[in-house]
Order: sequence, then C-alpha cells, then structure tokens
Amino acid sequence: MTKVPEMFGSMVFSDKVMQERLPKATYKALKKTVENGEPLDESVANVVANAMKDWAVELGATHFTHWFQPMTGVTAEKHDSFIQPHGDGVIMEFSGKELIKGEPDASSFPSGGIRATFEARGYTTWDPTSPAFVRDGSLYIPTAFCSYTGEVLDKKTPLLRSMERLSAEAVRVLHLLGKTEVTRVATTVGPEQEYFLIDKEMYEQREDIKLTGRTLFGMKAPKGQELSDHYFGSIKTRVAAYMRELDEELWKLGILAKTKHNEVAPSQHELAPIFSTSNIATDHNELTMEVMQKVAERHGLVCLLHEKPFKGVNGSGKHNNWSISTNTGENLLNPGKNPEKNTQFLLFLAAIVKAVDEYQDLLRITVASAGNDHRLGANEAPPAIISMYLGDDLDALVHSIINGEDYHSHKAALMQTGVDVLADFKKDKSDRNRTSPFAFTGNKFEFRALGSSLNIACPNYMLNTMVAEELRQFYEALKDADDLDAAIKALIKDTFTAHQRIIFNGDNYSDEWVAEAERRGLLNLKSLPEALSHFMEEKNIKLFTTHNICTEQELRARYEIDLETYCKQLNIEALTMLDMARNITPAVSMFVRELTDAALAKKALSDAIPVTAELNIINSLAEKQEQFAKLAAELEEAVCAAAAIEDNLEKAFAYRNDVFAKMEELREVGDSMEAEIASDCWPYPSYTDLLFGV
Repeated sequence: MTKVPEMFGSMVFSDKVMQERLPKATYKALKKTVENGEPLDESVANVVANAMKDWAVELGATHFTHWFQPMTGVTAEKHDSFIQPHGDGVIMEFSGKELIKGEPDASSFPSGGIRATFEARGYTTWDPTSPAFVRDGSLYIPTAFCSYTGEVLDKKTPLLRSMERLSAEAVRVLHLLGKTEVTRVATTVGPEQEYFLIDKEMYEQREDIKLTGRTLFGMKAPKGQELSDHYFGSIKTRVAAYMRELDEELWKLGILAKTKHNEVAPSQHELAPIFSTSNIATDHNELTMEVMQKVAERHGLVCLLHEKPFKGVNGSGKHNNWSISTNTGENLLNPGKNPEKNTQFLLFLAAIVKAVDEYQDLLRITVASAGNDHRLGANEAPPAIISMYLGDDLDALVHSIINGEDYHSHKAALMQTGVDVLADFKKDKSDRNRTSPFAFTGNKFEFRALGSSLNIACPNYMLNTMVAEELRQFYEALKDADDLDAAIKALIKDTFTAHQRIIFNGDNYSDEWVAEAERRGLLNLKSLPEALSHFMEEKNIKLFTTHNICTEQELRARYEIDLETYCKQLNIEALTMLDMARNITPAVSMFVRELTDAALAKKALSDAIPVTAELNIINSLAEKQEQFAKLAAELEEAVCAAAAIEDNLEKAFAYRNDVFAKMEELREVGDSMEAEIASDCWPYPSYTDLLFGV
C-alpha cells in the first residue's frame, strides 16, 4: 500500500515540485506573484510552462486544459494536446503564452445579456495562486474567465478580487493597531460536503433523478431516518470501498480530505477537508464534487449532490467554515483566553456583526437556488432568516459592552465522566447551535445555509466584500483619532449596540423566532425569487462597484442568470414530471384492470365471495386517476403561462407560486396512488429500493 505522505499531492505541480524543477530566479519571481500579487513576466511564464509540461508528461499527460468556473454552476474545460509538428513526427511543447491565456468560445455560456451569440470570443487566464494538477491524462490549469470586452463571466474572478480587497482593508486596520509586520491577510475556508449514494441500476430507472437530480414522485419508505441509526453508524462495505478510493484520489490531487462519515438520512454521507485559502478551497471543492461523481461510477454507484433528492428525509448542505488569518500566522477570529481584553478580536468581530446585519439580504441571496429552496427551514438546515450565533460566552461579553457592565467569563468547566478509567476533560465554553445560519464556532464562523451543489465562490466573495467595506469604514473612523484606544472601544460598543438585532442564540426553528425576527426587522426570504428581488438594491450595487468586485452591468448579468437558471430548472422539473405522469397513468390502469378481473373471477365462482377489498381500492384509484389527470393538465397550463412571461423576476415568481405549487399537488396524488398499488406494478423504483439499495 502506498503511504499517504508519498501519495499526497503526487499529481500536483506544488511548491515542492516548483523548487525542484524551476531555476531559483524563476521560482522567486513566481512566488512574488503568488504571495504579493506582482505581475508575472512572460519570460518567467515560458520557463514555468516548459517545466510544468515536462512534469505532466512524466505523469502520463498528453493534453492541457484551462479549467474554469463559468456561471453554469459547474466547471468547464477545453483540452489541447502538447504535440507540435517536427519533421516527419511531433514534439511535445507548451509555451508561456499558452499557459497564461486561453481562448474558449464565450457565446454559449450564460452571460445575462452581456454577450450576444455572435460575439464568441472569450479569454481564460492562469491563476498562479492555485496549483496546476494532472488528471485523466491532462494537465489542468486553474484559470479565470472573461469576455472579449473584459466583462467577468466566471465565479472565480470576483472571489480573487474580494480576497485582495479584504486583505488591503484588514492590513490598514492592523497597522493602526500596531501590527505593522502584517503585509497580507487571507480568508480561509473549510467546506463540509454532504451527498447521497444510490445504486446506478436504480438511478437509470428514475427519469426524474437523471434529469433533475431529485425525485419528483416517491412515497416515503416505511423506515426513514427516525431511528437515527444511520448517523455516524457503521459504514457499509460497498460505501467504505468508495470512500477509500475517493480519499486516495483526492489526496493525489492535494485535497486535504480529512473526515468521512454517515449522515442522518439513509444513504447520505459527508466529507470534510482541512482549511485552505478561499480560492484554493473553492477549486478543491469543485474538484471534489467532480471526483466524487466519477469514483462513484467505478463502484456501480451514483453520487447525488442535489440539495433535496428525497422528499421526507434530510437534504444535503455544505457548511462553509470561514476565518481570517495574517501572513504572520495569526487567526484574527481567535478570541484567546481573555476575549474581553482582546481589542483586535472584538474590532474584527464587530465588523462581521455589522456586515451580516447590513447585508443579510446578500448572504441569503448567495445560498438561493431551486434545490436549496426545498431545504432551508427544514429540520436539517437553518431557516431562511439570516442571524448570527455567538455562543453563551461571547454573547454575554457583547451585552456587557453594550450595557457598560462588568464581564465575567464562563470558565471552561471540567467534564467529569464518573468512570475511573475515563479521563476528565475541559468542555468548550459554549454549545453548538445547529439551527443558526451563521454561527461562531471557536475561531471561525460556520455559514450553514449553503446547498450541497453550490459553488462556494459566491458566498465567500460576498462575505469578503461586505467585511472589507466595514473594515474600510472602521479605518476611516479611527485613523485620525487622538486617543485611539478610547475611539476603538467606543466604535466597538456603538457597532454592537446598533446591530445587536442580528445576534440570536436560541432555536431558529421555533415559531417564536419567526415572530421575533419580524419584530427585529430581519428579512425572511423563503424562496429564490423573493431573495433575488433584493439583489439590485442601491446599497448592494454600491458595495461591489466601490470595491471593484463587479461592475453594475456584471451584477445585473448575474441577477438575470440566476433568475433564468431558476426558471429553466423548474421548467425541466415540470416537464419531466408530466412525462413521468404519462407512464404512471397506464400503470395504475393496468393494476385496476387486474383487480377488476380478480373481483369478477370471484363473483363468477360465487356471489357469496366478498370483493369489498378490491372494490375499495378500485374506487379509490379511479377517483385519484381522475384527479391526477386534472392536475397534470393544470400543471401543463401553468408551465405554458409561466414560460410566456418575458420579465425574468415575474417569470420566476410564476414558476414558484404557480408551477411549483401544481407540482406539489400532483406529487401528493401520485404518491398516494403508489401507496395503493403493488410494488411490481409501479413503473419506478421505490424509496425503499433507492435509499436502502446500497
């Protein structure tokens, strides 16, 4: 067995590989670009490209591709071979120009109206801060993506810009505090990834899962997650083999896969990595999702990343663990042993509290999707109301600052096991709150509202930008202060006082919280159309344009793309549902005919033989078939009406309020018919087959 340290990063053009293969001058120049953001000279790029090509060819690569993240929600790649004509044969070459710039066709990617179909040219440009890697015989080069006229058409570029803005504003604040040795600040992310595994043969028989990622019909299995026996339970042999290969493939690619376990729902699992800087964590998470699905195929499985594949059991999320660290190794969200004396921590905490309160709509928008609309507010996910959990200790500290009272820390209590052979240990100062969308967990914030299929670049670039804005305001308020210490303390108190409404340590699932949140003036945006209707508000446009993250035109494009995607997804779901309904109707009719024949055969033998059971089922199914056909026709009408609407926001509301509502009604009747029909007569594998078939 290959040792993990030898395996780890073996397919990555890592810092270690660069030191071994690049001339010292080239290596130093590249490191300055990566660490300080200095421009990269093309002569340096030529040397790097040649070394990268030689290394990749040794690992079996014949092609290279610029790997980017367009607004489709998945990654994109176009592969070119290294071969160049040479005499009667070929040689393998790769230039700095090819490394730095690619030219994919941009016209077919979502652009929100920025690009017309005939305006085809687009550019990809190398991101040297994220290492290249070899996979499936190709050298993958992480890149950004823009149009011919310079508009940003990807998810990575705004993230990189936001990281630079947050770094610049945080460094200015830290210099005010005397930390002049800090030259760069980075945000780090550790995205936990939930997913389902189902048998591939079952998947192939489910048109809804193949086309939409979720079940559109399906009666609940007799057993679900109510016994909690799957959560952290023993991993099944077939799943364990999948997880073992998945770990190895991810480790080869330098992805710090750390934790794996069974999640709450049957067939649901989780993988969690160690923290990385935000852009690398984003690349790694996109790569993780791709590798998860490819490895599943080799095991006769299908990996489902939809937020709610199965109605009635937990859906899948992606907890975004976010923190801020300096180039000197200091975590700015570490409260230390005495947080009441840690002015630096309190100042950054105040900035984050202010950001989450003022831009709660943006945080909700970052996690809005057709899939996540099924999940937010259910028992496995936080509600659509954005709030912050600080824990008992920090919450008490914040209130003591607001009220000008003495603070008494809750000392870490000793957990006494009461068993001699078990060691006593110190427990954490506060519990976790699984219902909170944005929870402080010791030295980081866990943004729990992300859906499992989401590209994490969007929530992180918005989070970075809104915190950068608050730090900018803090710097401007403090830079000319005569008594800096007094000014900082006053600013912290004023900020906590003005924005305390966003802090909530209780049960976010309770009806009382919904009423309390409304009283506090917090938003409750339950669906994507409701959330997106706030996107183009003046304060949001100003935030991103002021910090040069996106232009107003680029923001408008993202707004239109998200609405279009939502409408198209619900349209596909509705059409798929209607197609499945056309298979369900004859299956029900056939079963009714069999029951009718059975009842008639009994009567033919003797009028004394009871046929009440058959007649009850026949009458019930006949009534439901009529209702099913009526609802299917109404759904088709609702789809046609919604599709005819031109304004994208109005159209999205029509799909949400009319089409989706009819889909739910149709499903309810369809699922009730499944409950009355023999399983071998139903045209699709059941929930029992899907959830317990691995």
